Parts: sequence; structure tokens; C-alpha cells
Amino acid sequence: MNGYSGISRTILQDPVHVLISGGVDSSVALARLREAGHTNLTAYYLKIWLEDDLSGLGECPWEEDLAFARSVCSSLHVPLEVVPLQLEYYDRVVEYTLSELRKGHTPSPDIFCNQRIKFGAFLENLDKPGWIASGHYARIVRHSHDVQLHRAPDPVKDQTYFLSHLSQQQLSRLTFPVGDLPKGEVRRLAARYRLANMDRPDSQGICFLGKIRYPEFVRHYLGESSGDIVERETGAVLGTHKGYWFHTIGQRQGLGLGNGPWYVTGKDAEQNVIYVSHQSTVAEAARQRLYLNEFNWIGTVAPSGRYGVKLRHGPHIEPCSVQVCDAEARTLRLDLDHADRGAAPGQFGILYDGERCLGGGMITDAKDDSACVS
Repeated sequence: MNGYSGISRTILQDPVHVLISGGVDSSVALARLREAGHTNLTAYYLKIWLEDDLSGLGECPWEEDLAFARSVCSSLHVPLEVVPLQLEYYDRVVEYTLSELRKGHTPSPDIFCNQRIKFGAFLENLDKPGWIASGHYARIVRHSHDVQLHRAPDPVKDQTYFLSHLSQQQLSRLTFPVGDLPKGEVRRLAARYRLANMDRPDSQGICFLGKIRYPEFVRHYLGESSGDIVERETGAVLGTHKGYWFHTIGQRQGLGLGNGPWYVTGKDAEQNVIYVSHQSTVAEAARQRLYLNEFNWIGTVAPSGRYGVKLRHGPHIEPCSVQVCDAEARTLRLDLDHADRGAAPGQFGILYDGERCLGGGMITDAKDDSACVS
């Protein structure tokens, strides 16, 4: 086997710690490492399911995941350790998610799952030398002066959006053995290795929910509270909703309004009001200028200029002009080439310079230049 992204054969003596979820991607990552000649391998299953808090809301398949992980590790003759991180996950990711929802924002918990748990709490508790491998679709490029995060060749599966808050210290220990492969090739390799989960479907949604529906998770913690759905342009009350925290900017489904389609274009958390616009006028609510706060630069701070931005996970990268605003370069102003009607406070904008992921920051409520003094 040749060409996988990460560790070269010249450092096979170093231990490799592999995060395995029970899914096909991390399993193929482990198998590629084994086939490449790595003999000092240990697999780790991170137990972060919140089954005690979410019991009764739906199936929580961590036992099935762990069974697949054990089967794969057994077939590859790799020891497996189960690492319980439920408390850390609740404190560092779930609490953040609930806090953002209460503000009326749209959270991105998987970004912090990677930064604070998979490559945060896990590394804090590992206390062992060696490399950390996972099944993420991304590439790491090492230079003498820094470690860079680059997009995967598969634009649909690329996960740099969710890895954008990692630090140089975290990236310096990571390797992504399937990051250079398209998903179809990963499936073919899983079949060639005869892995137990080779036909298992990809997981969808937030990593701690399993098969629990996101609205049920939100309802469990935040409850319901009736509020008005108001047409943004006229102020007319069109209907009611069960809580602003169930809705996000750009949403079309689940509003229960006739004569649509209608889109969520704003929220008032204090008044529990959802603002909507009809398809005929929704373009007027789109935002072409955005501000990003608390920007995490993966490497050195990039100068103001032309870059690309992902406003959500997916293949699309929107060209934009970027103004680095403050002295510490953690506030940025973005002028998009095309306005976006789904950009919501609390979501993240991830910047790219070609294939390289520069980092990401949280979209703010700011709508004027007071947030950015050029």
C-alpha cells in the first residue's frame, strides 16, 4: 500500500493510537495502517453517548458501534480500549450547544467535538507518546515551520470544516489514513479487507445523538414555548411555533404555513418570535457582508485579501474578500461574491486559500462596520 496521507514508513517504531468509531472510515484507516507495516497499534473507542440523559427518546446505538469496533479490531489483531468521555462531552460540547440555542444561534457541535473531545480530552487523558490517527477526510501537510490542514480530494466528504478549530499542537500529532481517498475507494478497501462493517451505512447528524432526532434532543433540554411566526416585510402574524430554538436561519421545512414556500429569515430570542419571508422576497434578507469573531488561525495569520469560505459543511466554497480587522486578527469582515440567505449567527465561516484550510470563526449578529475598524 502506498500514498496514504500521514505517517511515513520511516517512523514505524513509533506507536500509533487510532480512534475507531465502528464506522467504515475509521476501520479502513486502521486497516491501512496495519497493511502499511505499523505493528505498534492500539485502537480506542470514545464513549460519548448520552444514553442516561436521553433514554426514551430513541435508539442510542453505541453498543452496536462498539460491537463493530471490536469485530474489526479482532480481525486485524489490534487491541481495543474503551475510553469513557461522557462527562467531558457534556461539559465541553453539549453545554455549548444548549447555550447557543438559548441565544437564538445555530450551533456547530461537531467542530467542538473534534477540538475539545476527540483531539482534546482524549489527548489530555492519553498521556502517551505517538501519533493519533482517525478516519477523517482531510490531509495534513507538514512543513519545517508549521503543519497545514488541506482539503480532501473528495469534495463531498471533505471534513476540514469540522477540523477548522484544531491547533498546531493538535495537528502535529495527527494522521488521516483515508484522507487522500474518495469514499468509493474506502468502501472497496473495506470489502477487500473483509471488514465486518464494510456495508454499514454512514452515520448522519450530530455525533452524540445517534438515531435520536435533533428536535427531540432540543425538546428534552429546552422544552417548548409557543411564539409568533411573523412576516418580516409586513409584521403580520402568520402562525405560531413551539420555540425559537427549534428553528434556524434559512429553514424552509417544518413551519406549517400555507401559500409558501416560506423561509426563516430572523429570530428574536427575547420575544420568542420567528421572522419569515416568502420565496418572492427572501432574497432581500440574504447577507453579503458577514463578520467572524474569535477566529481560530490554524497557522500564521493570513493578510487581508481574496479567499474562499465555507458557511456550512459541504462541497461549496464561496469566493470572498476578507478584511482582517483587529490587532489580534480574531475578527474578520467577509464580503461574499454572492449573498447567502442561510448564514446564521452562531454558525461558522471556514476560510480557504486554495486547498489549504486557514481556520474558522463564528458568524456574529453584527451588521455594520462597528465590529471591524479597517
